[in-house]
Amino acid sequence: MSRIRLIIIFVVLLGATVASTFFLYGKKGDAGNSAADPCSATLGQAAGLKPLIKGEIAALQPVLKPLAFPLVSFESDQGPFTLEKFSGRVVLLNLWATWCVPCREEMPALDQLQQKRGGADFEVIALNMDTRNVDRVPKWLAENKINTLARYFDPAGKAFQTLRGIGKVQGLPTTFLIDRQGCLLAEMAGPANWASDEALAVLDHALKLPK
Repeated sequence: MSRIRLIIIFVVLLGATVASTFFLYGKKGDAGNSAADPCSATLGQAAGLKPLIKGEIAALQPVLKPLAFPLVSFESDQGPFTLEKFSGRVVLLNLWATWCVPCREEMPALDQLQQKRGGADFEVIALNMDTRNVDRVPKWLAENKINTLARYFDPAGKAFQTLRGIGKVQGLPTTFLIDRQGCLLAEMAGPANWASDEALAVLDHALKLPK
C-alpha cells in the first residue's frame, strides 16, 4: 500500500474520531446546561404552588421534571389554533366532552374562572373532545349558560392522542396549568371546582411568576 494512501486513510480516521468525540461531549455539555432548557426554572416555580394546593384542588399535581408542553393543535370558531398562539399567557387547558358527566359538572366553574381572570394574561382553554355529533356541543353550552369560554374543539382527537402518547392523559376530564413560556406547571386527572378560592390562589401565584 502506498504511503499516500496510508496518509489519506489516517486523516479520514482521525477526522471521524474527532467528530465523534465532539458529538458525544458536546451533546453532554448542552444537556447539562440548564440555561439551554426554557423550562429549567419550572420545578422551583411548581414547588411554590404546593402550599396553595388544597381543598377543592387538592388533587392538583405540580410537575416533578421540566416539560415543554406539546404545541397541540385544535379548532375554534375563528379557525385553526395551536397552543403557541397563547405564548406569553398562563393557560389552564381542560380536556372535556359532553358525554363525560364529571366534565359537564365542572364546566360552569371553568366558565366562571374565565370570567374572573381571563384576559391578556390568562386563558381557560376548554378543549372539547367530542368526535361524534359535534353539533350538539354548542347547543349544550348554550343550554347550560356557558357563555364566557371560547369554543375550542378537537373532533379528530389529535390533541388527545398527542398527550396520551407522552403519558399525560388517560381519561376525561384532565387539566393542565401551563406557564407563559409554555412549560407545564401542574396537572390534574379528574374534576375540580376551578372557581374556588383555592383555585384562584394557585392561578394568581402562577400569574405572578417571572415572565
